[in-house]
Amino acid sequence: GAMSVDSITDLSDNTSKLLEALQLSHPHELDPRRSLGKKKMLSLNPISWQVPRIVDRCCKHIETHGLQTVGIFRVGSSKKRVQQLREEFDQGLDVFLDEHQSVHDVAALLKEFLRDMPDPLIPRELYSPFLSTACMEGPAQLATLQLLLFLLPPCHSDTLHRLLRFLSQVAQHAQSSQGPEGQEIPGNKMTASNLATVFGPNILQKDKPGEKDAVAMNFEDSAAIIVVLQRLIEHHQTLFTVSPEMQLDILRRLFQTDPDVIDYLLRRK
Repeated sequence: GAMSVDSITDLSDNTSKLLEALQLSHPHELDPRRSLGKKKMLSLNPISWQVPRIVDRCCKHIETHGLQTVGIFRVGSSKKRVQQLREEFDQGLDVFLDEHQSVHDVAALLKEFLRDMPDPLIPRELYSPFLSTACMEGPAQLATLQLLLFLLPPCHSDTLHRLLRFLSQVAQHAQSSQGPEGQEIPGNKMTASNLATVFGPNILQKDKPGEKDAVAMNFEDSAAIIVVLQRLIEHHQTLFTVSPEMQLDILRRLFQTDPDVIDYLLRRK
């Protein structure tokens, strides 16, 4: 019975661009019992998490088994095993990824899925606006990126958020560290910049793969893609959090333009 923002718009005959920005948090975040006495901003997610199963399971597998794997996403994989996993997911099977699967195979599967999506994770019509933020700096850059993220369809927003949260975890394990008993724990050597280099062309695509008129990506675009994705990885938590001030402003406007939505939200809560 969960309802996404796309169907909330059906509650009112009024068309409001605000509804596209109001992507609500998970039900557990709306539960007043979740953390009594603590003020916590709600994250920018639809009521129901809309992440493809293959993305979530690949991320969880690597988070569990591969964060210390040196060169994750850069070391080669078995094309045969990756193809087999891909076919199982394509058939709608309940694919269970455990310690028996190679981390490099799962990593390759995740990259392939993002590369071959009919519509890239960041829609092509937003390619140029996202790239334009590469020449910005500081708060202005982050504010512009957040506004652009508000324009993503809910499923794209959810999936990008899940992916960025995962990539941030990978980057946090890039450097070697010491364990509780003084033993050295090797880092995976995949910094945010390295991850942005690997994933950037899969997430920000100007042309459809294989298009006849598609031209080779120029150096400026390639460098900008890396900068933009690196910022998204490093600041994903801030970018996907709506400030209390913005929430209040949106709710005030919705009260005037789409009161049915306010009634719906109050009934859910």
